[in-house]
Amino acid sequence: MEGEMEVLMDPGGTNSSISRRAFVKKSGLAAVIAGCASCLNSGRGRGPNIFFTISDDQTWMHAGAYGDPAIETPAFDRIAKGGVLFRHAYVACPSCTPSRGAVLTGRPIWQLEQGGQLFGTLPAKFAVFPRMLEQAGYFIGWAGAKAWGPGELEPGGRTQDPAGRHYNRHRLDDVPEGMVPDDYYRNFLDFLNDREPEQPFCFWFGPGEAHRSFKKGIGRESGIDPGQVRGPGCLPDAAQVRDDIADYYAEIERYDRDLGRMLDHLQETGELDNTLVIVTSDNGMPFPRCKATLYDAGVRVPFAVRFPAKIPGGRTVEDFVSLIDVAPTVLDACSLEIPREMAGASLMPILASNRSGRVDPDRDFVVTAFERHTLCRPNDVGYPMRSIRTHDYLYIRNYQPGRWPAGDPDLESVHQGVYGDIDNGPSKSFMLEHRKDPEFEHLFRLGFGKRPGEELYDVKKDPHQLNNLAGDPQYAEIKAGLSEKMIQYLQNRADPRMDGLNPWDSYPYYFGDLWKK
Repeated sequence: MEGEMEVLMDPGGTNSSISRRAFVKKSGLAAVIAGCASCLNSGRGRGPNIFFTISDDQTWMHAGAYGDPAIETPAFDRIAKGGVLFRHAYVACPSCTPSRGAVLTGRPIWQLEQGGQLFGTLPAKFAVFPRMLEQAGYFIGWAGAKAWGPGELEPGGRTQDPAGRHYNRHRLDDVPEGMVPDDYYRNFLDFLNDREPEQPFCFWFGPGEAHRSFKKGIGRESGIDPGQVRGPGCLPDAAQVRDDIADYYAEIERYDRDLGRMLDHLQETGELDNTLVIVTSDNGMPFPRCKATLYDAGVRVPFAVRFPAKIPGGRTVEDFVSLIDVAPTVLDACSLEIPREMAGASLMPILASNRSGRVDPDRDFVVTAFERHTLCRPNDVGYPMRSIRTHDYLYIRNYQPGRWPAGDPDLESVHQGVYGDIDNGPSKSFMLEHRKDPEFEHLFRLGFGKRPGEELYDVKKDPHQLNNLAGDPQYAEIKAGLSEKMIQYLQNRADPRMDGLNPWDSYPYYFGDLWKK
């Protein structure tokens, strides 16, 4: 079946002169696809389009809809205003490859084998929602820097990208240094042009923004005032860091403009109101104690959903959402069966309600996980963590507290130098240079130093999670209760760590033509 779908996806190859539409008509398959599309939604006509967009390294607070006055994100705000804005959405893992694998499969990272690490693979035995939609008659594809990845699909037995054909023919000539040169909008138009008339689509927009590296000074050039930016409390309030955050803002704004052009096109062609739009990010901002950590700055992401046909808009929801809920939500919206193996749960009951605030009482916590990011410790081992987040507390279990959580200070990693699980950039450099400065020393220890086996934060009193209460006797009962609840969740979902197993440190890494075992 996979080989047959390859023909349908890209019959002439990426640079073929024959369009997919022409090929399908010529081969006599147009009627088959039209028939599949017409049977969606149990005979109620064609199914809804799916437009899923996932920015790269964007923390939840950095969007206008979340009250940030220094950043302009009209496209995201448009979806939030016309649909549902979620205030507590969390990735499965704060690292690109496992986070995106969890989105595609609806599974936590510990169920994805090599898919649970950066530069891994995604075994073909794990079903992905875009290919399930393709089998139901949808036209699928993506544009941007990443759908799944980075990593290599072939070792896992896949011959096709999980999200479909990559549309990347059009490039930009005037992109600032450090920004992705793909012309996202024109590639999206190519995608739409290749489908059959009236055929529903599933499009994955995976821009490279706001992944490092940024062009230094692009924030100020874009009119962003570094004095007005806001960052998590784990970062120093210093001019160099503020400028760095402003540059990060500029990348988010550029991506948001492209998203807005795509939404405008769907509006102009009359398709937007029959399109389920989901906007989110794969993990938090690429700064110290953010990305690759289980604090909110690493795992809490923007999340808004719009679908006027079934979703009453203008609402803000406080329920906890994991991005493993995306796949079952999409399948549910398309009236397709949700595989039992998917650990996530559809958000459609919440979305279809007319309620705001806390809607589903069972969605009162979320569990996140982390195993291995870059090669930055002796013997290439990871830093395994699990966490449980409620409205009141964050509990983190560090399974190897003797290791350096941000990477070894004496080991030059493949990509990021010392402390290799922190992306290089002005903020990292500033904190390394000022590690002994009395004003910033405590922040350096929090971001770069070793951590105890358990961490507990009162998020109401300490929203930036800086004061660890795990050793405070007054919180012993709360800590024990959260630990027990998290362990039960992990045991019920077959986390190998609960059986004392650790397959991740032995998995190979794949870097394009290079791979390291």
